Amino acid sequence: MPNIDWDKLRFEYSTTRSNIRFKFQDGKWDSGTLTSDFNVSLHIASSCLHYGQECFEGLKATMSKDGKVRIFRPEQNARRMASTSNYLLGPELPEELFVDACLRVAKDNIDYVPPYGTGGALYIRPLLIGTSPRVGISPSDAYEFIVMAMPVGPYYKEGIHPVDALVMDKFDRAAPNGTGNIKVGGNYAAGLMPAKYAKDRGYPINLFLDSESHKFIDEFGTSNFIGITQDDTYITPKSPSILPSITNDSLMQIAKDAGMKTERRKIPIEELAELKEVGACGTAVVITPISNIAYRDEVFSYGDTCGPVLRSLYDTLTGIQFGELEDKHNWLLEVK
Repeated sequence: MPNIDWDKLRFEYSTTRSNIRFKFQDGKWDSGTLTSDFNVSLHIASSCLHYGQECFEGLKATMSKDGKVRIFRPEQNARRMASTSNYLLGPELPEELFVDACLRVAKDNIDYVPPYGTGGALYIRPLLIGTSPRVGISPSDAYEFIVMAMPVGPYYKEGIHPVDALVMDKFDRAAPNGTGNIKVGGNYAAGLMPAKYAKDRGYPINLFLDSESHKFIDEFGTSNFIGITQDDTYITPKSPSILPSITNDSLMQIAKDAGMKTERRKIPIEELAELKEVGACGTAVVITPISNIAYRDEVFSYGDTCGPVLRSLYDTLTGIQFGELEDKHNWLLEVK
């Protein structure tokens, strides 16, 4: 058993027993190898280093109330990575291979899954990289698919609490017809400077507008935007430059199950003044409530505590993940 103080576990990288690696060469994938080597050997001209031909995913395995370990919706991450690989002219990544890789690495590192009741999870990070040497811009012929895993604590140790956000009027996250809807590292590299700009001004997270007109809400720096209207309608932006969020999709389904109306549509920046709750949603934290959003000389306020609708959605989703509530939609896959 690993010697881990589960109460002090944070959401950060740590080394575990193993990761798993698959190689794509001559038009096919191998069967994958579990390894305790956490370094990658690459040619200095690899396409992932020079032309950004890489993508990644993030998902969690949790210890349920019944003592079993389950992964949350891995097939959805598999489909999203396949879509990204296709855009990057990478190889087909079969859903079965992706899911099996996550199961194998979770099983081999099962001792690193935080116990039920700690609020922690085994964070699983799949990574796909082009490894052929390239000096001319062209897709790689060879690839490596790696899945690593690490124990992480709850993102907020003291429980979810609202934070302030700053609307980005000086930066764009992604071009209107660019790569905003796929999970490539370049999107996050482009977000480093805007994130620093916001934090230097006292805002933990930033909110991007659409790059074409700067009139509509796109998404937060690392997560989707969700809003709750005065009549308890769940709204989230519709945009070709937004990354499809599995967490957002799950929360929207939970809202529908609860009888709420849901809408995926364009949200004008002015509508921020009319919402009663706003949240940023993603794998790491599930929901981060927003207390204030600053935009030019205006500040839109939503309270200093998590609103009741977002709290209910958060409690339901985490309740499903930890086996406390019924998994009506068969979102959990047991690690055996």
